[in-house]
Amino acid sequence: MAEAERIIGTPDVDDEAAAPAEQPKGRRRVVALFAVALVAYALDLATKMLVVAKLEHHEPIEVIGELLTFRAVRNPGAAFGMGEAFTVIFTVIAATVIVVIIRLARKLYSLPWAIALGLLLGGALGNLTDRIFRSPGVFRGAVVDFIAPAHFAVFNLADSAIVCGGILIVILSFRGLDPDGTVHKD
Repeated sequence: MAEAERIIGTPDVDDEAAAPAEQPKGRRRVVALFAVALVAYALDLATKMLVVAKLEHHEPIEVIGELLTFRAVRNPGAAFGMGEAFTVIFTVIAATVIVVIIRLARKLYSLPWAIALGLLLGGALGNLTDRIFRSPGVFRGAVVDFIAPAHFAVFNLADSAIVCGGILIVILSFRGLDPDGTVHKD
């Protein structure tokens, strides 16, 4: 219908008047991105503060027997504790991811992408906060991990948000949905 009106031309509707109607939709997607990021970041920060205050230097808490425990661990490296000597590099990578997501937000018109990027942004901010403000020093800080499933690495909510956001991005990419809302049928 809109295409027919564009071709025929309707005297009551011009292209300039239609453009502002599309803008708030994009703004809502950006608001969704930042809302998801804020929730992910706040939950990560709150749980880490609780872990440091109540669990660090104490015995692990069994949540589901030995299958899942909460145990405070300071991780200077990346996933699975690898790369302890590269903490500064991980800090730079996290900061770069944050900048890229914020720049991409301007072109965001897809709610699923807003959620996925919000999870990535919140998780990256959570771990970057640890890298900057925790000991042993600025840009070398160790991330607080505490979720310890049996026979798996210890992680935190920021890590979970990053992984869930990454999985959602892979799914959206396979489905052909772009951040600007276009769909490819390739």
